[in-house]
Amino acid sequence: MDHFLYRDGALFAEDVPISEIAAAVGTPFYVYSTATLLRHFKLFDDALDGTDHLVCYAMKAASNQAILKTLAQAGAGMDVVSGGEYLRAKAAGVPGDKIVFSGVGKTEDEIRNALTGGIRQFNVESEPEMEVINAVAQELGMIAPITVRVNPDVDAKTHAKIATGKSENKFGIPISRALEVYALAASLPGLEVIGIDVHIGSQLTELEPFELAYNKVAELTEQLRSEGHNIRRLDLGGGLGIPYTRSNDAPPLPVEYGAMIKKTLGDLGCEIEIEPGRLIAGNAGLMVSKVIYVKSGEDRDFLILDGAMNDLIRPAMYEAYHDIVAVTEPAPGVEQRPYDIVGPVCESGDTFAKKRNMPPLSAGDLIAFRSAGAYGAVMSSEYNTRPLIPEVLVHGDQFAVIRERPSFDEMINRDTIPTWL
Repeated sequence: MDHFLYRDGALFAEDVPISEIAAAVGTPFYVYSTATLLRHFKLFDDALDGTDHLVCYAMKAASNQAILKTLAQAGAGMDVVSGGEYLRAKAAGVPGDKIVFSGVGKTEDEIRNALTGGIRQFNVESEPEMEVINAVAQELGMIAPITVRVNPDVDAKTHAKIATGKSENKFGIPISRALEVYALAASLPGLEVIGIDVHIGSQLTELEPFELAYNKVAELTEQLRSEGHNIRRLDLGGGLGIPYTRSNDAPPLPVEYGAMIKKTLGDLGCEIEIEPGRLIAGNAGLMVSKVIYVKSGEDRDFLILDGAMNDLIRPAMYEAYHDIVAVTEPAPGVEQRPYDIVGPVCESGDTFAKKRNMPPLSAGDLIAFRSAGAYGAVMSSEYNTRPLIPEVLVHGDQFAVIRERPSFDEMINRDTIPTWL
């Protein structure tokens, strides 16, 4: 469920007409619903009710500070994967003891900043990283709390570019080597081993891969405890998918996911952390664009938009599907026709959809890409010297621009011309 609905023939974000936002900020733009963000966070929090747990929002999905602050005020922790994300979470007012630092390539500076600024834990991905964290912690006279990310070699049954739990992926250490790696961690004086981390991929639409991975984690927990390790926290990552299409094959609900966690891991007495991102932010956001031209081709017609692949790259990068709707609701029974929906970037890959049935549209009409809240704005770029598009947050009948569109002068003046030119 989201809070983007038609009323009297117009698409609204909560209680604000999309057309009103477009008139105020121009197109294209992203718009997020506060009510949807909070509803989706609460679904996960409620799903783990009765357990000691923390829902850490995976902020790589959408990292605007207004979104972070909205979720943090509801009780969310944050999962970060870079020093910049760590500083962004802190700037949004998230305390260090609610920030988990994941990622395979943490640098010494990132580790140092997190230790001095406060950190809940580092999810360690390799022995060399472990040794660097130990060295930095000793240099600072501190103890770094860590989990070790284990790779359970489980097929997440998702897109190859977002699968992370197979043996050929770059993430974590093989679960078969966990005992020796944990032994190394216990021997390093700057580290405190507190738990286990696992994350097998994104946009999972079945519970079975999670259950296979979590059963392996349960077994490893008992093995590590028998070796003397105080395993008291299990970080289970994120990855639960969202419905990008209108088919009946919807992914499992958070309540079903929570029940499976309790079934597989509930008797271990561990605190549970989960790191959802896409399911919290994905359906909480739209990208709104305007039709520039309707072009007739040899065997198809094209809707040429002012939004492009640099604004929403998922279709070009992942062949991802987004439901695309007219901002003015089509009349009942109106005949639809197929269009290729494309942007103005000089790339054939700048195509959002092929032969997508849409109502008749004209230049100046607004359309909205649903399920664009996750991995939309955060993956955007200024390719073709196109400005990053605004982000807007709606709260009831109010809206605010939470990221401005830069001017061309601001973009161009970032360049520095060498003195010899």
